[in-house]
Amino acid sequence: MQSKGNLRSSIRITKKPFHCYILVYLSLISLISINKADAQGDLLIIPKRVVFEGSKKSMELNLANIGRDTARFVVSLTQLRMKEDGTFETITEPDSGQYFADPYLRYFPRMVSLAPNEAQVVKLQVSRASQMHPGEYRSHLYFRAIPDETPLGDKKSDKEVKKDTTGISIQLKVMFGITIPVIIRVGDLSASVTLSDLSITSTNDTVPQLMMVFNRTGNKSVYGDIEVKYTGLDDKTIQVAIAKGVAVYTPNLRRQFHVNLRNIPGVDYHKGKLDVIFSSSSDVKFEKLAEAELLLQ
Repeated sequence: MQSKGNLRSSIRITKKPFHCYILVYLSLISLISINKADAQGDLLIIPKRVVFEGSKKSMELNLANIGRDTARFVVSLTQLRMKEDGTFETITEPDSGQYFADPYLRYFPRMVSLAPNEAQVVKLQVSRASQMHPGEYRSHLYFRAIPDETPLGDKKSDKEVKKDTTGISIQLKVMFGITIPVIIRVGDLSASVTLSDLSITSTNDTVPQLMMVFNRTGNKSVYGDIEVKYTGLDDKTIQVAIAKGVAVYTPNLRRQFHVNLRNIPGVDYHKGKLDVIFSSSSDVKFEKLAEAELLLQ
């Protein structure tokens, strides 16, 4: 791996006023779904996930500060385990069949400071690829917000400062972070997925939910969108739910998942049927990955 000095010289950083990018960003956002752009707090990131495969060895992330204040973030790599319910937890050692990507990645810059309406590029590169054996490697790029160091005595908003009855001031700072999966695929990998255990439940007796289980096989992750269509006894079909960017990461073989169904006049979730289609994400060529049917009663 190159030294930090060489890394700085080999990776060009782009940082310009946001007006240079605003038309590009607005065009992208209008054309892509939320699974392509991740925004939390004041940071917008495009794209939401990075996949290196084939001859691709470098990629750029576009960051933009869409807030009103200067935002600062520390960029690092972290390791996450996806649990069966789809949530994540931090780990330090890979599970059986899991490979970390961080030894084979380099990225720059490691810290980002963006004024309001300013944008910047973070570049990622695969290194030491010749040392990798066939398989899928995954780590997560973590953007951790740095708190604003406001001098003591400065006026705070009501949301930032609360006072108890003794007159002691308590400053509350809500910090956040965003993680983006970075995947390196080496060799001829494949995966397949099926949907099972479909059932309908309800939340607070008002919001119907469709429960399902993803069953993954193979040596790579699967990622795509869920669409649910309802067909009534009159044979009319209507879309009642959609979920973007659903993933089952290696080495997981199962993932429990649920999606809220829309309450639509004329739709009776006790009659007719539901067709569930899991297809490749909208940013790639359409491919139906799995399909299942639930007869309602």
